[in-house]
Amino acid sequence: MSHRESELPHMLTGTKIGSAKPREKPYKLFDGGRPCIVVNPNGSKWWRLKYRFGVREKGLSLGVYDDTSLKSARNKRAEAHELFDDGIDRNEQRRAEKSAQVDTFESVALERLNLAGKPKLGGLRPGTIAQLRHHLKTYAFPYIGKHPISAVQRAIC
Repeated sequence: MSHRESELPHMLTGTKIGSAKPREKPYKLFDGGRPCIVVNPNGSKWWRLKYRFGVREKGLSLGVYDDTSLKSARNKRAEAHELFDDGIDRNEQRRAEKSAQVDTFESVALERLNLAGKPKLGGLRPGTIAQLRHHLKTYAFPYIGKHPISAVQRAIC
């Protein structure tokens, strides 16, 4: 348990969260200061962590209550604070991870193959595209498909 966790008494229970009813406007239930759960008018309940990184105040979503338990939200809060203590902003880290997932060799190659069939952009025949797709799936994707496109380089023989 970190020093921050020992400073804050835990006030929420699963019963309190489960019995929280929606109101006209969103409202917050606090677990000893952080994290809080936001109860929305539609009845959804979201875990939120408000924090300060540098001079800016920011917020971090820890998940939806049904999927993320009280214990899990507390653990996520502790993990986030460990990152903050190491000078890492969890939101920025998430953005970088998401960007790396989107720009993989496989996703870029498949996107280019989809464009290759367009008549205005070269118009490869469907059989040629199918053959290219098969070769990529068989010979390239198992080895470099999940790598970020920026990390893939041409082999120099």
